[in-house]
Amino acid sequence: MSPTSPKAFPVSWDQFHRDCRALAWRLAAAGPFEAIVCITRGGLVPAAIVARELDVRLIESVCIASYHDYKNQGDLQVLKDIAPAIKALGDGTGKGVLVIDDLTDTGKTAKIVRDMLPNAHFAAVYAKPAGRPLIDTFVTEVSQDTWIYFPWDMGLAYQAPIREGSAG
Repeated sequence: MSPTSPKAFPVSWDQFHRDCRALAWRLAAAGPFEAIVCITRGGLVPAAIVARELDVRLIESVCIASYHDYKNQGDLQVLKDIAPAIKALGDGTGKGVLVIDDLTDTGKTAKIVRDMLPNAHFAAVYAKPAGRPLIDTFVTEVSQDTWIYFPWDMGLAYQAPIREGSAG
């Protein structure tokens, strides 16, 4: 779904922080985790918050590009793979590894990472129905036709009332 979607879900920094802490509460029972792998770029902030809350010090990233122009999801490209030492955890299956992203939309990115770490625990702050089956833990589900405006993507600007045709 593109940012011109009729459904908008703007998320403030405060709300995002609360949602990441709620995710950490849910994940506390699923651990312990030896390491966190964040899917960049969206997974960086929630991974930092969850790592603090769960006291995980070993943090890695996997860099996958899918949204190339903020409008359309293009072909997925693995720009940086997961370090071999992290892939070796859990007898090479990812057991004991927590994978974090901000959102699972179509599930295509999660599928690529799940192929790398098949037994890792996958978490996202937000999930859409198409990507939901690939995630083990999430906080909020939004409809597939909703565009989430993350706090790092927004500036302060006037928002027209819903009745005037604005969805956000």
